[in-house]
Amino acid sequence: MPIVSINADNPFVDGRQSERALSVRVGVERYFGEAGCVTLPELSLPTGRRADVVALSPKGLVTIVEIKSSIADLKADNKWPDYREYCDALFFATLSDVPPDIFPEDAGFIVADAHGAEIMRPAPEEKLIAVRRKAVHLAFARASAQRLARCCAHAGVDSTLFNED
Repeated sequence: MPIVSINADNPFVDGRQSERALSVRVGVERYFGEAGCVTLPELSLPTGRRADVVALSPKGLVTIVEIKSSIADLKADNKWPDYREYCDALFFATLSDVPPDIFPEDAGFIVADAHGAEIMRPAPEEKLIAVRRKAVHLAFARASAQRLARCCAHAGVDSTLFNED
């Protein structure tokens, strides 16, 4: 199911996240937005894996945030190590009632809720190789454009009006 559905009453709601996970996502996106980054939730990476939140800094650095809303959510996930090859920094984000000591020490750690977020442990930075940076940037741009077009269609706006050709 796409992140934005033209058939839904609200194309910004995809229905995949629990209320807890959505609360964390909102706080994470607010945090990165205040830091001057742009974010995109549920971005498919070139591997086919889908990152919960991808943030691009003004300098083009790529941060991936993996949201875990509970202990069970973390234990059920074994795909997050695959994200390392597609970002400069990898974080886990959760709510304050999830024990922080269950998260891997070799990733950053964020506590968040719908009002904001705080980095509790910085992520080790690893420089993303150029070919992968380009692939992530292109995926980010294409997904953003597709989602904008779906929202325009949902609102009855002819998205071809935005073509610059």
